Amino acid sequence: MPKYVYDFTEGNKDLKDLLGGKGANLAEMTNIGLPVPPGFTITTEACRHYLRHGGMPDGLEGEIGEHLAALEARMGKRLGQADDPLLVSVRSGAKFSMPGMMETVLNIGLNDDSVLGLAKQSGNDRFAWDSYRRLIQMFGKTVLGIGDELFEDAMDDLKGEREDTDLDAADLQRLVETFKGIVRERTGRDFPADPRVQMDLAVRAVFDSWNAPRAILYRRQERIPADLGTAVNIVAMVFGNMGPDSGTGVAFTRDPGSGRQGVYGDYLRNAQGEDVVAGIRNTVPLQELETINPPAYRELLDIMATLERHYRDLCDIEFTIERGKLWMLQTRVGKRTAEAAFCIATQLVDEGLIDMDEAVIRVTGDQLAQLMFPRFAATAGNRRLTHGMNASPGAAAGKAVFSSERAVELAGRGEAVILVRRETNPDDLAGMIAAQGVLTSRGGKTSHAAVVARGMGKTCVCGAEELDVDTHARRFTAPGGIVVNEGEVISIDGGTGAVYLGEVPVTASPVAEYFEGEPAGDELVRAVDRIMTHADSVRRLAVWANADTAEDAARARRYGAQGIGLCRTEHMFLGERRRLVEDLILAATPKERQAALDALEPLQTGDFTGIFTAMRGLPVTIRLIDPPLHEFLPDLTDLAVKVAVAEERAGKGADDRDRRLLAAVKRLHEQNPMLGLRGVRLGLTIPGLFAMQVRAIAAAARRVEGARAEIMIPLVGAVQELEIVREEAERILAEAGVEAAIGTMIEVPRAALTAGQIAESAEFFSFGTNDLTQMTWGFSRDDVESGFFGRYLDLGVFGVSPFESIDREGVGRLMRIAAEEGRRTRPGLKIGICGEHGGDPDSVHFCHGIGLDYVSCSPFRIPVARLEAGRAALTCAESDTR
Repeated sequence: MPKYVYDFTEGNKDLKDLLGGKGANLAEMTNIGLPVPPGFTITTEACRHYLRHGGMPDGLEGEIGEHLAALEARMGKRLGQADDPLLVSVRSGAKFSMPGMMETVLNIGLNDDSVLGLAKQSGNDRFAWDSYRRLIQMFGKTVLGIGDELFEDAMDDLKGEREDTDLDAADLQRLVETFKGIVRERTGRDFPADPRVQMDLAVRAVFDSWNAPRAILYRRQERIPADLGTAVNIVAMVFGNMGPDSGTGVAFTRDPGSGRQGVYGDYLRNAQGEDVVAGIRNTVPLQELETINPPAYRELLDIMATLERHYRDLCDIEFTIERGKLWMLQTRVGKRTAEAAFCIATQLVDEGLIDMDEAVIRVTGDQLAQLMFPRFAATAGNRRLTHGMNASPGAAAGKAVFSSERAVELAGRGEAVILVRRETNPDDLAGMIAAQGVLTSRGGKTSHAAVVARGMGKTCVCGAEELDVDTHARRFTAPGGIVVNEGEVISIDGGTGAVYLGEVPVTASPVAEYFEGEPAGDELVRAVDRIMTHADSVRRLAVWANADTAEDAARARRYGAQGIGLCRTEHMFLGERRRLVEDLILAATPKERQAALDALEPLQTGDFTGIFTAMRGLPVTIRLIDPPLHEFLPDLTDLAVKVAVAEERAGKGADDRDRRLLAAVKRLHEQNPMLGLRGVRLGLTIPGLFAMQVRAIAAAARRVEGARAEIMIPLVGAVQELEIVREEAERILAEAGVEAAIGTMIEVPRAALTAGQIAESAEFFSFGTNDLTQMTWGFSRDDVESGFFGRYLDLGVFGVSPFESIDREGVGRLMRIAAEEGRRTRPGLKIGICGEHGGDPDSVHFCHGIGLDYVSCSPFRIPVARLEAGRAALTCAESDTR
């Protein structure tokens, strides 16, 4: 039978899976000799059994009884003993810190008899009755599900204008009777007087709180697995509410906001821990404890130093002073800001507590991303209009504009603009580039606006559903009937999703300036520089960029890109060039088609020349045109209306080109274009299209010394498709005297499953995980997030969107199969990833684990990928040595 209960003397800090973070750390502090109240921990295994089966596992009740008896023997008193009661707290404690998300009940063991014994033993009637009312209130809220406002209202009625500390023992005794009446009225039964019943019910309530809505939401936000469960810690009570010589507080061994060393924390006299959290009275700075209780203050500083050396990290500490004696109630590695994380990591290196390998492991790519984006200096004076989805971080302010053309126009005059749309599409790209930020009333984190904005490092708030966006009238209406017209200034916060009226001051990020080439200046930037330098020295994965313009390529190189893993050629056919693509589609004869291709080729050559120049000496992987042709044509409905209106006008028919375009749109219409005529299928169907692009690549490579071209064929599902395109491409390259590797994207599940065959004709693979994810799951990323994704996240079908982080069991398995079978055929096969996942920290670790050669991501995610590639190498090496 498994062991479900551990005394604090039996555990240690490495048993967090079993004992939870709080229990493991209480055991660790006990074992290194710190003043910890005695107690024991019920394991996470017991919780998981309870949640699966709806009841406690066999044998648990007996184990709890044995440990409770040992605790009573150690303390010399029994739980709830009438003349001298042992009281305990029942506290949650998951493996990962979830502050405030689960339940705690204090003062278990009090009833109408034991409260009198507590009063007599303590010599403090007020303290005893205050502890009893606290128990009933916490138990009523946590265990019995009674709204806390009922207890708070009753207390406010009694207090009147007084503070809670002004209530005397008689007041609190009356309050206890009122609270018991609330319990009786709301539950139909009396508050349980049996101390063991109180404790058992509290344990169940803590287990149940694992699946409380706020805990589920927190886990989802922090990507904490839902199946871990929580431990329960039963601890002998020590009391901070026994008078002015008692109190409770929290402390940090360093400033969690900046990382600076010093004394940071708060202290509250004559209080229990929940008083500090609830803010019912003002705390004093921790430094004032030196005056209030000098011996306890000195002992606390010594313990803080001991814990920081022992854990080799910033520690977050909860403590109580009972009649002058210091007790440690909890410690954990403290949460901190991104800035503090980098500064503390390098400080600890300089202090000899950790090495640079550990410093790299201690920070994350998500923290680095936070440091790179600008942020609002303040929002106090600005009116918040609404809230949407924080799709791409940063802070941006500018004039609201409602079309891409207007954004480009005003930005060209040097004005800051925010592009506001119901949702964006590829036609909005120029406006998105011109704008400081993007705001949409529809869509989610994988919508067009979100994906493109993140790729460009643009601030974006999506899915602000309360906004009624009228693009024709050039205005939107916010809740409360507030109308914002084009030209009025708004501010959007991509970190929180908030939208403000007016301009909120924005401050630039010194970390972003560092990556743009500014020298390392303050402590934070120096810390980032040291950590990035070391991460680069240890990583195995190369980091490439997704870049479609010379400007993006140059930025990517500044940010440390070692090549371009994805150059999307379709973006080069938008804007003014769209008409040339229309000419290609409307071509009725081979001659007309060739004329359209001849017009496009020099433009493509110029595009590639600029990119090769920016990346001189580094590989540039150019993907031949991928999307369906309908994306380059006008909207079917808009065009049909235009033609119909023109034909109804007296004496004037529709423009012939419009009629031909309408016919082409109807001819090319597909029910599911993402699974239709696109990618390699398009190249095989329209003679000369891929050949034109290959000639342009070859011409550009000849112009730029040191150009390293790689040609990538999209949407291949069968090796025969690749062989046909490759044969034509090799002939063109040979005629031009240019060498270029030819490979393919693995984005169709069949390609992954037949990778051994495809590798016979491909010199490299690049996983297009955006398409591979939607084809593997069988849903469209453009539609599902605003549809059922929210429900799937609530139900636990997804822990995180598969478009944000690689689905390892499905998509990841296909990637592993493709990598293994491809290299079995071609041992030197180069393999990378160029989907949106290339800049996701968790996905970078997965790519390292399956042996890819590189990840490719948007320029602004390159530093994140570099750091995570270093962390992946170190954490894999660490696990290999265990």
